[in-house]
Amino acid sequence: MSEKLVGMDRTTALHEIHGWIEHEERDAIRKTYHFADFSEAFAFMVRVAFFAEKHGHHPEWFNVYNRVEIILSTHDAGGLTQKDINLARLIDEVAPSREK
Repeated sequence: MSEKLVGMDRTTALHEIHGWIEHEERDAIRKTYHFADFSEAFAFMVRVAFFAEKHGHHPEWFNVYNRVEIILSTHDAGGLTQKDINLARLIDEVAPSREK
């Protein structure tokens, strides 16, 4: 089981991921991506889904037309862990360059 990130470890980890912000209502991070259209947004979600499945860590996400909001939190740890930071990095790697 992963341990929640706290203190300086949390601060350092959050500074390592661009554009991800702490969720206002829970111990999680979130980021919104914008795409040219629905097809581009959906293709991005498919690429992320393969990463998530491979790493056994799945995002919570919302899609409306060309926008995808992703929320990451490790449920069995009760909050933000290194698994979330790692997945955030992988997601940013497959995001269009304008979103990085």
